[in-house]
Amino acid sequence: MQHAVGSPLPPPHRPGHGPGAPWTAAHQAQQPPGAPGFNGTPHHPPVPPHAHPHPAPPARDTTGHVQLPPGGPVAVPSPPLAQAPADPTATTLAVLLIGPAGAGKTSVAKFWADRRRVPTAHISLDDVREWVRSGFADPQTGWNDNSEAQYRLARRTCGFAARNFLANGISCILDDAVFPDRPVVGLGGWKRHVGPGLLPVVLLPGLEVVLERNAQRSGNRRLTDEEVARIHGRMAGWYGSGLPIIDNSGLDVPGTAQVLDEVLARAIASPPQW
Repeated sequence: MQHAVGSPLPPPHRPGHGPGAPWTAAHQAQQPPGAPGFNGTPHHPPVPPHAHPHPAPPARDTTGHVQLPPGGPVAVPSPPLAQAPADPTATTLAVLLIGPAGAGKTSVAKFWADRRRVPTAHISLDDVREWVRSGFADPQTGWNDNSEAQYRLARRTCGFAARNFLANGISCILDDAVFPDRPVVGLGGWKRHVGPGLLPVVLLPGLEVVLERNAQRSGNRRLTDEEVARIHGRMAGWYGSGLPIIDNSGLDVPGTAQVLDEVLARAIASPPQW
C-alpha cells in the first residue's frame, strides 16, 4: 500500500493484530470501554457444573492461509554424487544471464524457463525497473544518481523475489546487462541479494548480430548504434573473468537454450569462482 508524501505511516505491527491474528482477538480489541472482556479481561460465561474443567482446543484455521518458507541466501548447488553429469533441467537453480542489449537474454531466458521440467520463474531487471512509471529515470538520458538508485532498487527487488521463489522450490533465471568494469552495479550486488549459489552465464554474440537485433526494438529498449557498440565493447571484459561465455551469433533461441543447459551442467559440477 502506498501512502501520500507527508501522510502518517500506519502503526507498527503489534502481536494479536494483522492478517495472521485470530478473529476473536481483533474483535475484542474493537469493543468499546465497558464491554465484557475490555481492558484485557476476557469475558467467559459461567461453566456449568457438569462441563469439562479444561478448555476446548482452539479451532483449526480454515481461512486458507498458506505458510511459505522465508527466502534466504541461495547456497552453492551441490555437485552430483554419481559420475553422471547433472541434469540442469530437473534441478532447482538460480541463473543470472548477462549480456549486452540485443544479445537475446530475455528471449533465451523465457524459452529456457518455459521448457524446464521443474517450476521456473523468469525475472527481468529491465521489466522491474519499468515498474516505475512517473519519474522513471531512463539511463539513455544519462547515467546519474536517480538512474543508479532505481537500478539498485530494481536489482534488490529481483533478488528478494528470486530468494522467495527458490525457497519455495521454484527455479529462477534473471537477466541483466552487468558490466565487468562497473563493480558498483555489477555482480557483487547480485551475489549479495540472491546468494553465493547464483550461477552467472554471459551471452555475447558478435557486434553485427547485436546491432541487427537492436534495430528490431522499439521504445526505450532501442539504443543508438553508437551506444550498442560501446556497450558491446565493454562486455568483452568478461573474457578472462572465469565466467562461462556463450557466443550465440550463429544460434537460434532453442539452440542457445540447449547450450545454456550444457554450461549449467558443468557449473553445477564445478561452480565458478566469482
